[in-house]
Amino acid sequence: MLRLDEPLSFWGGLDPKTGQITDVHHPQVGSSVTGTVLAMEHGRGSSSSSSVVLELIRNKAGPVAIVLSEMDTHILLGSIVAEELYGLFMPVVVTPKENLQNFHSGNVAHIDSEGNISFIS
Repeated sequence: MLRLDEPLSFWGGLDPKTGQITDVHHPQVGSSVTGTVLAMEHGRGSSSSSSVVLELIRNKAGPVAIVLSEMDTHILLGSIVAEELYGLFMPVVVTPKENLQNFHSGNVAHIDSEGNISFIS
């Protein structure tokens, strides 16, 4: 799991080929989202975020799931299009903001088919 301290702009803040956070102003610049359950309150940015999410998934450089406390339709759209075009599924789960306090980078999380999240010790 990678829990971001601040929202991330996918457009210009993340390399869709490598999954690395490139926004020099983001506290976790240099971290990779590849293969993680990415947790943050919400995305930051424009509708172009959908295309970056799509490319992350297509390049297999994206997270395995994204957990948000506020729905971001741009992130969701990128995930939906990736499933339609490439058959690649990346769930986007919304959980109450207070639940995100239990998410810590390095935790191992399990997300079931109904979007329920549990942590594995």
